[in-house]
Amino acid sequence: MKKEKKLRNSAKAVIIQNGKLLVIEKKDGQNSYFVLPGGGQKKDENLHEALIREVGEEVGARVEVGCLLHVREYLSEDHFPHPDLELRQVEFFFECKLSEDYEPQNGIHPDQRQQEVRWVKLEELDRINFYPVCLQDYLRNREGSNFPAYLGECN
Repeated sequence: MKKEKKLRNSAKAVIIQNGKLLVIEKKDGQNSYFVLPGGGQKKDENLHEALIREVGEEVGARVEVGCLLHVREYLSEDHFPHPDLELRQVEFFFECKLSEDYEPQNGIHPDQRQQEVRWVKLEELDRINFYPVCLQDYLRNREGSNFPAYLGECN
């Protein structure tokens, strides 16, 4: 069976407060993993609009979108094999701020595998199953880094 090829843009929120990163825990079978809030861009949205919508749906908060920090791409077959779809995803990571006081909670329309939203200390990212792994060093050592940084095809 020939794989369908699809290109998708995705916007992700990097929200850091008091040395902690806002993450979403997801579960795939018995395995838990952590990702940043955000998701796919719809055809009638720009990336900022997609990010505001996705963060609202997943974590129930409104964000102020700041500067572009990183760009990453991956091929699904290298990371999350699917028998009939070859997805090339380009992710845009934006620095974001919450527009109000926030206690972690699932939003009104969380992703299907989403378990919970929580703050994680930056120095503890390597102790959880956080993706993309290639972003961890950038998040911990963002002072003095040049942005935006192209991360390439990584996980």
